[in-house]
Amino acid sequence: MAGEPVAVLGAGGTMGFPMARNMARAGIEVRAWNRSRGKAEPLAADGATIAGSPAEAVDGAGIVVTMLSDADAVTGAMDGGQGALAAMAGTGVWLQMSTIGERGTERCAQLAAERDIGFVDAPVLGTRQPAEERKLVVMASGPAALRERVQPVFDAVGQRTMWVGETGAGTRLKIVTNSWVLAVVEAGAETIALAEGLGLDPSLLFEALEGGTLDLPYLRMKGKAITERNFDPSFRLKLAAKDAALVREAAASHGLDLPVLVSIEERMRQGAKVHGDEDMAATYLTSAPGRAA
Repeated sequence: MAGEPVAVLGAGGTMGFPMARNMARAGIEVRAWNRSRGKAEPLAADGATIAGSPAEAVDGAGIVVTMLSDADAVTGAMDGGQGALAAMAGTGVWLQMSTIGERGTERCAQLAAERDIGFVDAPVLGTRQPAEERKLVVMASGPAALRERVQPVFDAVGQRTMWVGETGAGTRLKIVTNSWVLAVVEAGAETIALAEGLGLDPSLLFEALEGGTLDLPYLRMKGKAITERNFDPSFRLKLAAKDAALVREAAASHGLDLPVLVSIEERMRQGAKVHGDEDMAATYLTSAPGRAA
């Protein structure tokens, strides 16, 4: 086994499952917990131990990874009725890798400090396929003294780790990168809706952009999903709407006037009410509701 045992809370999710699997396949002893146990159980085939509660998962683990949907889910797993924090030894380290925004990260850092637990804020850039392929970008921030200890975990799940400063800087960078991802997806969805509305084959758009500076691989990937009406989720629209709300919240708290991002948040929140469990590219269906088929 490589390094110390790692507990993964949220090990059955779209991101948590492949991350936990890649840790196990890298030789790390993984203790996996998920609220829906059945979603984590296939990890046993890779040698992971499936736990019945967060506290059980943490028992015997030196590092705890949280990869859950939002701040409430994270704090519930760590500090709830079966919370993991109470079961962690004082020498433990909490790697908070979910996207939970500035206030959520501050809450978690405070909980860790109250228990004298090491805390590293380390959200990741990437969706399901990069997670499966160990191609995530880890945006880590926290005490320099913990870097060497946690690096094997980051190496197991990502192609690159960025250390960007003191605790909280990783989350702020994730908010910034998410704002770009959300803008590309929403603008691409609306542009394709416009092309179709004008009676054009959207493939002409990509032919016109081909090879130029505006030819973005991510736009092509989401554009293909839209034109094929294939909204199998690599990242669910309801989670994109949550992330857009975190962007809007951050902008407001720092006194910024970013009307485009406000509009994107409103549009994705609207789409998530109907298409929340489909891929974020399904925001297209809000712009062109009559073109679902």
